Parts: sequence; structure tokens; C-alpha cells
Amino acid sequence: MANTFKNYTSASVGASATTTYTVPGSTTSVMIGCNLANKTSSQIRVDVQTAGVYLVKNVAIPTGSALSVLDGKVILEAADTVIVTSDTASSCDVIVSVLEQT
Repeated sequence: MANTFKNYTSASVGASATTTYTVPGSTTSVMIGCNLANKTSSQIRVDVQTAGVYLVKNVAIPTGSALSVLDGKVILEAADTVIVTSDTASSCDVIVSVLEQT
């Protein structure tokens, strides 16, 4: 079984749901980090979903600030996704860090 650490990014996420990460087939992933950065001059509100449930919903991120979504780890199975949506166009940069086990 191979273990590989990887980062996946999405730049300028806005009001359309953006899939930042999809677990590859025959893989189990441990999400060890999910960071959101507000790159605008106003507060934004962001949702992060995985496997059809919210990790955070409508969380406020002040101007020029960042938020670490996870307080622990989340196990993801093949085909699970991490989807990010902001209330403001082109406002949020996202980094999802995972350990992929194949």
C-alpha cells in the first residue's frame, strides 16, 4: 500500500460550487488540512462540503484573513469530493492537503 501526501488547490473560488478535490478510484484519503483565504477587501462567507455533508456552512472569513476548516482529520473514500462555494465572486483561495493510500 502506497502512502502519498498531496496538496490540491483552487484559486479564486466564487458563487459557483467548485470541486477542489476528488478521491481517485481504489484510493482512501485522509484529509489533514483544508485552508480558505479571503483575497478580497470585504468579509466573505464560505461553505465546504465533503461526501454530501457540510464541514462548514456560511462561515465568515474577514478581509485578508484565512481559516483552517479542520480541527482533526476526515477520512474520504473513492469518488468523494471536497466542494467549496463562496458568496462573493473570485474571492477565496483553497488548499486541501491529503494523505492518499492506494
